[in-house]
Amino acid sequence: MPRIPKDWNLPQEPGDFLSDVGHTPEPRVKGWMNTPPVKIKRGMHCYAAKPARLKAVGMPNPREWSTMADDWKLPENWKEIFLDGMKDRLGRFRTFQLFMDICVRCGACADKCHYYIGSGDPKNMPVLRAELLRSIYRQHFTTAGKILGPVAGGRELTYERLKELWYYLYQCSECRRCSVFCPYGIDMAEITIMGRELTNLLGLNIDWIAAPVAFCYMTGNHMGIQPHAFVEMLEFFVDEIEEVTGVRVKPDFNRKGAEVLFVTPSGDVFGDPGTYTCMGYMILFHELQKLGLDITWSTYASEGGNFGLFTSNEIMKRLNSKMYAEAKRLGVKWILGGECGHMWRVVNQYMGTMNLELAEGSKMEEPVSPITGTKFENAKSTKMVHITEFTADLIRNNKLKLDPSRNDHLKVTFHDSCNPARGMGLFEEPRYVIKNVCNNFYEMPENTIREQTFCCGAGSGLNAGEDMELRMRGGLPRANAVKYAHEQHGVNMMACICAIDRAVLPDLMTYYVPGVDITGIHELVTNAMVLDGEKKKTVDLRGEPLPGKEDKE
Repeated sequence: MPRIPKDWNLPQEPGDFLSDVGHTPEPRVKGWMNTPPVKIKRGMHCYAAKPARLKAVGMPNPREWSTMADDWKLPENWKEIFLDGMKDRLGRFRTFQLFMDICVRCGACADKCHYYIGSGDPKNMPVLRAELLRSIYRQHFTTAGKILGPVAGGRELTYERLKELWYYLYQCSECRRCSVFCPYGIDMAEITIMGRELTNLLGLNIDWIAAPVAFCYMTGNHMGIQPHAFVEMLEFFVDEIEEVTGVRVKPDFNRKGAEVLFVTPSGDVFGDPGTYTCMGYMILFHELQKLGLDITWSTYASEGGNFGLFTSNEIMKRLNSKMYAEAKRLGVKWILGGECGHMWRVVNQYMGTMNLELAEGSKMEEPVSPITGTKFENAKSTKMVHITEFTADLIRNNKLKLDPSRNDHLKVTFHDSCNPARGMGLFEEPRYVIKNVCNNFYEMPENTIREQTFCCGAGSGLNAGEDMELRMRGGLPRANAVKYAHEQHGVNMMACICAIDRAVLPDLMTYYVPGVDITGIHELVTNAMVLDGEKKKTVDLRGEPLPGKEDKE
């Protein structure tokens, strides 16, 4: 049997796949402005948004269209809409105006983007990707551009250039790695967000973003799962947990007056290997309830993720607010958030100027652990604590019974998920937790972790099936770092704290580093936990035998 599924449309050997990558400009091309019109390639983009998705949230120009068609069915005045939208955002967002003006095209970011490394396409260099939008800005909004045009770096907005801009905006995962190396601190993710917001004014969204946005708005989660199905899935996990541990946990739903509301990405509830992380949460809460944790889940705000971050500021704000509306309805004191990426980027980076009144104007309080008494002062304004911070505090205060040898069959490395890492500086807490629940932990090379971490290759809504070539090209740098840890230390498991990572990294490992699996941190935590009333544990949450603890026939 072939190792790689046929519908990926990729060579069986990655070496063949990457043979066309080159990072030297073609000598016959005189300047990037003179390059021929872009050819939208299958496998390098996602399908167009379906009209029902856009209608659900009131987004413009819902219609059937195809990214591969010549006619994208734009409004007759599409150019006016785009430029008016750009003028409006230049006035409202100071960072947008600043980032349009201050780039000196030094190239410090050029080789830092995983998509450029994996594709060799010069327009995937962050500086050049930004120029696709910046050149339109110069032409239409600067005096020099209006007078001198291309001499001043300006380009007219044409139909072909709109398509080119759209194509490359969706070859950016908003990971912000390039920004770490920019001497001016330009945030390329902000430029991508604005570019996508402008193209969304014309109805140019992708379905892999528009569908989760619509579902989340209508049902409370990206999957479109109704409340009863959410409960049924967790009840299924209850049976699975009892079979492995002998302990029957009792999750609590929609209970008014609880002290804490728990919100996690729906990917942890409905997709492996995130489901094992979800079981981990349930086991942890069951044990902590005996120590005073008063916590409930919501079947209405059943999603921590926020695909609005990849759509528009208004949609991002709308989806962020649902968690706080539910917290207010239930009357909780604070929110505990699960292992998610973009949920935490929105809460940590944008909420202070977006929805802060929802937290500060509610009856919620500065989060305090009911188990240890620790005040989470960093969450004083948002009233929301990351679960790895919470669990690290429990371990530091000796509140969990742990047997790290239960994870001795694993040699673990840690992938710093882009949004919790670069978006909120969550570097030490996950490592502290892992090192206390695993005896075998190894880092990947220094220039691929922490602030310099590489993206999974499928963030910002690019985790579809139809863009597998883009994902494998973008994931190459991360896969190379894992391969090093695998070959040097025998690493067979990579932990992460992002639901998208848990969804897409297994495919990346299948292609580049067979033999390495993916896990969330709280799967590792509860594998190591010694539970009150547990039966003899012979397997982990995945049903894999624990070394030295197998059933003897």
